[in-house]
Amino acid sequence: IESLPVEVQRELKEAIEKTRNNKRMVLNLAISYSGRWEIIEAVKSIARDVKNGKVKVDEIDDKLFSNYLKTAGMPEPDLLIRTSGEYRISNFLLWQIAYTELYICDCLWPDFRRKHLYEAIKDYQRRERRFGMTSEQIKKKSFNGNA
Repeated sequence: IESLPVEVQRELKEAIEKTRNNKRMVLNLAISYSGRWEIIEAVKSIARDVKNGKVKVDEIDDKLFSNYLKTAGMPEPDLLIRTSGEYRISNFLLWQIAYTELYICDCLWPDFRRKHLYEAIKDYQRRERRFGMTSEQIKKKSFNGNA
């Protein structure tokens, strides 16, 4: 927030305060955000905690690392909708989107409407979520009652 113009900081803080007690929806804004920056900051924090004896090197795993990210506690996205027909993720949630389904839409963001969202959701519903596994592994896992 500190890297934003003062007027934008003020308006953003005002909006956060006005919506502080809202319960039905969570809105995350990636303003002046960089996935690489977030990962570097997490590594620095882990390094400090290792140095200070709060974390042992052997304790570092996916879960611990995720807890050091700015998005700690937020679920990883199931679907990322990329507008403007671009086939890149643009340094966005680099760690968190490892198993996120991507939907590429030629529509530019200002023109993105409900119908485009519905198209993305329908496309997503036709997909098999494998989380790094093959279809056969998914079937075997489901068959063994591990799903």
